[in-house]
Amino acid sequence: MYLFAWLIPWIFALFFTKTSPSPVEIPVASDTTFYQNPVFEPVLADPSVIQVGESFYAYGTEDNWGEEGGYHLVSVLKSDDLVHWEYQRDAFDRKPNWKPKGGIWAPDVTQVGDEFWMYYSFSTWGDPNPGIGLAIAKAPEGPFVDQGAVFFSEEIGVKNSIDPFFLEEQDKKYLAWGSFHGLFLTELSADGKKAVGDKIQLAGNHLEAAYIHQKDGFYYLFGSAGTCCEGANSTYRVLVGRSKNLAGPYVDKSGNELLDGKSGELVLKGSSGAEGVAGPGHNAEIIRDEQGQDWLLYHGMYLAKPKLANGTNRRALLLDPLLWIEGWPSVAGQVPGKGESPAPVFQK
Repeated sequence: MYLFAWLIPWIFALFFTKTSPSPVEIPVASDTTFYQNPVFEPVLADPSVIQVGESFYAYGTEDNWGEEGGYHLVSVLKSDDLVHWEYQRDAFDRKPNWKPKGGIWAPDVTQVGDEFWMYYSFSTWGDPNPGIGLAIAKAPEGPFVDQGAVFFSEEIGVKNSIDPFFLEEQDKKYLAWGSFHGLFLTELSADGKKAVGDKIQLAGNHLEAAYIHQKDGFYYLFGSAGTCCEGANSTYRVLVGRSKNLAGPYVDKSGNELLDGKSGELVLKGSSGAEGVAGPGHNAEIIRDEQGQDWLLYHGMYLAKPKLANGTNRRALLLDPLLWIEGWPSVAGQVPGKGESPAPVFQK
């Protein structure tokens, strides 16, 4: 029995009715394993995930988990199934020092050859000149050794330059980035340490947390809109546009350009009720399991417990299958999954 079988009722409900579907007994194989959100807590905000061999590694923003785990300078988690995660260590032994103060936010990790490159934001709330840095490790769990600033906001000419995403295309290296002052793309030097190309604007001022995914001849630009960090009042949600070209223009299903500052096809939003989730967003890289199902990791805050005792936003790690309907991605129901669901399939 393929994993896709259990998704069919949800696809029908999502696209062909405006009412809630009746309870359905979903057939699954006898050896199917199940999981339930969240897949890691208390905190893994702004996640990035990579696969190395048969293992997965996830990285999250610098945070203080207080009495639920203490301070972490970019947490590194490990899993063999995307469901069961174990904390390994902090990515850094010491904080980078090319800014006098700030947090290390939104790490983006990619394997480049035999190395692991982490692009990260260095910023404070309201920082007039945040920047993006690069750190490199010899192993996925680190330690990551800082290589310094790639650029500052004032240097690159884009306010609030945070939330980096690295990709390689036709032997060239690129960085996408931005936070509510446009999403941008630039070419990087061969060593990845400096921007060398002109900056190209990909989306308007309504998005941050850029992620670009290639599928079936399209580039899909994911971004998060709304507020990320207001606990139960957070309005974060994930939108997407697509283009035949890396540099755009990216459009939604209706053909509206993401550059207009309000467009984007909805992938995921918050939910209400006893198991409601506020502010789901800042998705990680899409991972495909061994039955061809795509999976989306992202953070969100449960309405029942949106903050830690110390006031930190309790941005737990959530996982849901990503559906592709007529060339457009969406989580079932466009809200975080709840209850038990069939888990990703990977060889043990």
